[in-house]
Amino acid sequence: MEHSFDSQGLGRRVNELLILCEVRRAPLHGYQIALEIERKSSGYFPVNHGTLYPILHRLEKEGLIAGYWSDPEEGRARKQYALTEAGRTYLSEIIGGWRSLQASLEPFLTADEAADGQVQTGAA
Repeated sequence: MEHSFDSQGLGRRVNELLILCEVRRAPLHGYQIALEIERKSSGYFPVNHGTLYPILHRLEKEGLIAGYWSDPEEGRARKQYALTEAGRTYLSEIIGGWRSLQASLEPFLTADEAADGQVQTGAA
């Protein structure tokens, strides 16, 4: 087995994936990130702003995103976040991890209906 699944960090990784995917396309401020995540998921992933900003600050501290203040002459100054090169690399890794998880779950999701109720015996 190449990798095992760490279910303890599932929520953290979902949030990271959603946030990093959004800032990959264009620099966004926190409220825009939340709106886009909620819009694209049709509300499936509601964003708690009390959770979002600490995650953004952690990702910035880890060098995965860069935060900068928008020009106040264009309206109210807002901190915008953009994906760094390290962030692109990390995002690629976590996307690969999600694809691996999906592939590992697939046998359970598409189990042969003829085998329902049958238990295979033998060594695990």
